[in-house]
Amino acid sequence: MQRIINRLPETESERRMVKHLVIRDPSSGVTDEWVTPEMTFCRNLESVVLSGVPDTSDKTIVRLARDNQNIQGLDLTGCRYVSDVSILELVSQAPPLQWLQLSGVVLTDPTVSAIAKTFSRLVELELCDEPLLTAVSVRDIWAYSRKLRTLMLARCPQLTDGAFPSPIKKGVKPATGSEKPLPHRPLTWLDELPPLVLRHTAVDLRVLDLSYCTKLTDEAVEGLMVHAPSLHTLSLAGCSNLTDKSLEYICKLGVQLGTLNLAHVSQITDVGIIKLARSCLQLRSVDLAFCRLLTDMSVFELAALRHLHRLVLVRVPKLTDNAIYFMGDHTRSLERLHLSYCDRISLKALHHLLRNTPNLNHLTATGVPAARRTGLRRFSDLPPDSLDPDQKSVFRVFSGENVAALCKFLDKEKLRRQESEARNIPFIARSDDEMDLY
Repeated sequence: MQRIINRLPETESERRMVKHLVIRDPSSGVTDEWVTPEMTFCRNLESVVLSGVPDTSDKTIVRLARDNQNIQGLDLTGCRYVSDVSILELVSQAPPLQWLQLSGVVLTDPTVSAIAKTFSRLVELELCDEPLLTAVSVRDIWAYSRKLRTLMLARCPQLTDGAFPSPIKKGVKPATGSEKPLPHRPLTWLDELPPLVLRHTAVDLRVLDLSYCTKLTDEAVEGLMVHAPSLHTLSLAGCSNLTDKSLEYICKLGVQLGTLNLAHVSQITDVGIIKLARSCLQLRSVDLAFCRLLTDMSVFELAALRHLHRLVLVRVPKLTDNAIYFMGDHTRSLERLHLSYCDRISLKALHHLLRNTPNLNHLTATGVPAARRTGLRRFSDLPPDSLDPDQKSVFRVFSGENVAALCKFLDKEKLRRQESEARNIPFIARSDDEMDLY
């Protein structure tokens, strides 16, 4: 036995043989008190996942570091009782770590810098939800962790442009204008950090998540695109300071880029999306939720992508039927489409989309007035219990076989409407599958 999932070893034989201990399910009942001695008894561990043990303490991690010298992977996501103390002990033992997931573990800059300088073999590093993380330690990640393939820094509110590689600009003159300058703001030591100029590039980096790092600007994106030219998955959701300039820099990734998340990046417009769609021809997933300035023009360009499988257009208020008809005619590869709270979309357009996208297996139309029509609710998935009554009443998510069933129902209703018109009888919508006109 080499892997144990959601339980602890029960016999001496299991303790000798187990190499991968995975506890992800919090309902498994495993507590830190039980895990701590196992870190000593199991001396051949290569990877440990304790995200399902939220009360994991420093004592457990210290024992793991001291008694398992070959540990290659550690996941402590959500273990909020773990601190710098145990992570620094892990660093001092210098095991051959290749992946480290510490999202939700509150760490300080010295600890993160020590991680970057010690674990040179790291290919995956997750440091999301770190309120104390600043540019100082993240600069060390770029400088020392050269083999990274995945870097997750989502929801780190203190990160600024200084945390990321700087584009080398020669002969750039400061902008001048007739506008009155803003009042002087005292500089902090973080503001005075010099530009991070690196002689190497992160050629192995494929996945980068900077979601909701709200202080980032276009300049940070420019430097990243120069330093990480092989990105496949990029998430900049919630980076509200970004503009179309960032999209121009992202265009440099070209066919390398496959997944892009720009949800809540409210300043981007059709101009940027058009350039993006014409440069990154291998895009498979694009999230543009809450990008309120976008219109049908953006969808026209994205719909022409041959490999587009997933498109999120939640609360893009300027979207009309024209975009839906265009997707139905051109985006045959589409599998998942999210159109919640797009108020201008009609049921006729959705029907056309369903009939012409054979691979579509998930359609979200929550809050779309046309989707509240009689008879459609029975094809929707059940709403989550966490929603209030008003939210449940507009919940419309169609998935799996229900997508085909919905299309068949709308086909029947179309025939009923045509027959009603032929007989000059008022059309009355039905909620069942009968063909009777009244």
